[in-house]
Amino acid sequence: MSQVLLATAGYDHTIRFWEAPSGHCTRTLQHPDSQVNRLEITPDKQQIAAAGNPSVRLFDIPTGGASPAGSATSYDGHTNNVIAVGFQQEGKWMFTGSEDSTIKVWDVRAPGFQREFDCGCPLNSVVLHPNQGELISGDRDGNIRIWDLGQNTCSAELVPDGSKAIRSVSISNDATKLAAANDAGSVFVWSLEQANGTTKFEPLQKLQAHSTYIIKCVISPDCKRLATTSADTTVKIWDIENNFACEKTLGNPGHQRWVWDAVYSADSAYLITASSDQTARLWDVKQGETIRHYTGHQKAVICVALHDRSAGDAT
Repeated sequence: MSQVLLATAGYDHTIRFWEAPSGHCTRTLQHPDSQVNRLEITPDKQQIAAAGNPSVRLFDIPTGGASPAGSATSYDGHTNNVIAVGFQQEGKWMFTGSEDSTIKVWDVRAPGFQREFDCGCPLNSVVLHPNQGELISGDRDGNIRIWDLGQNTCSAELVPDGSKAIRSVSISNDATKLAAANDAGSVFVWSLEQANGTTKFEPLQKLQAHSTYIIKCVISPDCKRLATTSADTTVKIWDIENNFACEKTLGNPGHQRWVWDAVYSADSAYLITASSDQTARLWDVKQGETIRHYTGHQKAVICVALHDRSAGDAT
């Protein structure tokens, strides 16, 4: 279990690191600038990025201090909440998305951003395609867009449900499925195919998954399940291989308030969730039960990061 890195953060301006099996908090970092909207651990497990308002800070994990990367420790350039952060699979560059309507791409070894995409409205979610060459965004106006990093342009656009805000997007590790969740409680899933160098989207499923906001949707690493988290305090697990049947509802008992974030373990057997009830939970997906509570935050926990692969493995 020494390979497992687990961190949570939120509105109390702290990042907490946890011993995953025991629930013991091993280290707390202060993030005085703002709340932390999103966390991401670098592929080599040496640093953690904290997306705030309006900057991203990169902390060194072993020492708990600021990263030794000099002027690149703080990534400044956004003008509003940064709601997405992620890394290229070898950690060479980082992407960020913000409520300032832009996506930025940063060389982690240099100050300033190298590339910017203007999305025209505030973003809620940005993920990196497994091919490492495209970014997928979901925004407040209901658009899903594919950004081609090679061509430096928007290569595709989907509007699944009119102007209803897209809250979260997730692409499967095998790049065959894309899921998106919105403020109306709906989840849309497409089958992805490559044709003549472009991505084709075939509608696969629409789920009325929750009665209110879905805040996060995430496809499991083994591509067999889809998890959705909601303002209704529940987490639902959907069986992708069985016509997206609802396999489990995690929440009886469960979180007491909005569930903001979720991340699967590398083997897809466990799910960790973060909630406004000031806790995170480790769930056994098959049993549908909480194994561990992570308590100690003083305000809402809105993001969680997990890295339980060998350092450097593709995520």
